[in-house]
Amino acid sequence: MPVRWNSAYEMISRFLEQQPAVCAALLSPEVRKNVTDCALTENDISSAEEMVEAFRPMLVATNIMCEEKNPTISVVAPLHAQLLRDTTSTEEDSPLVREIKGAINQDLSKRYQSEVEKDLLRMSSALDPRFKSLLFLSPEEVQDTYAKLQSKAAALKEDDPVPCGDVQGDLEEEETCTAKKRKSALVDLLGQTFKKTSYVSTSATSIAEKEIKQYQDAPSLPLTEDPLLWWKSQQHVFPLLSKLAHMHLCIPGTSVAAERVFSTAGDIISAQRSSLTPEHADQLLFLKKNMNI
Repeated sequence: MPVRWNSAYEMISRFLEQQPAVCAALLSPEVRKNVTDCALTENDISSAEEMVEAFRPMLVATNIMCEEKNPTISVVAPLHAQLLRDTTSTEEDSPLVREIKGAINQDLSKRYQSEVEKDLLRMSSALDPRFKSLLFLSPEEVQDTYAKLQSKAAALKEDDPVPCGDVQGDLEEEETCTAKKRKSALVDLLGQTFKKTSYVSTSATSIAEKEIKQYQDAPSLPLTEDPLLWWKSQQHVFPLLSKLAHMHLCIPGTSVAAERVFSTAGDIISAQRSSLTPEHADQLLFLKKNMNI
């Protein structure tokens, strides 16, 4: 398929795998009557093997990004950095492999260069407990990423203060709520004079900083585990970061999921079912995509 590069990869891989059978078939007199000069040279076979080896990291990356059950936006940044390293030419590479790696590396180097894209992808990776160490970034970039996360977490705290009892085990928060009830009359009397704007800002920043520090000190999640299940179990421990994780990790990293929806719709809406109403078709599509849940 011209629009699916990995179809060419699979074709060459299958040929190399079935090469003995192909060569045996080409030795058949019946085949040789109708086909001339159909045998590949040793150089052709070596080139095919080198191509498969050079493209293998791209195939693995493509399969990872086609996932639907796990977040993909958080994988983009570490995967991009790894592919740039894997496509760096070495002295042992043949001229063909160097050409392939150079073309891939040059194209990948142009991707995700704007600050907005970098911030989104890096913060998404930081909010994924599998990649929160951000080993693919420099120490300065890691510090900058978590500083921006802290700022966003503090803004969440200021915009949506945690009500009493919302965070289990947070005794300090409960004591603050109790004190507010007892001193409501004092607030009514002197609230305008002693505004607590600066206090709230400092408190929110302090809480966000403490939460991020605790999050960074926690063990990283193995790559085989589900980060969404981890956040579900840890949302009371990290109330601010869990909200940011919900906002970031729900973003699909590719258009694969949307394209699959259209393919499924094509299976449901056919000539034999042309009387389906739009509402009924939408319900069938929803059930098909969510029946496992």
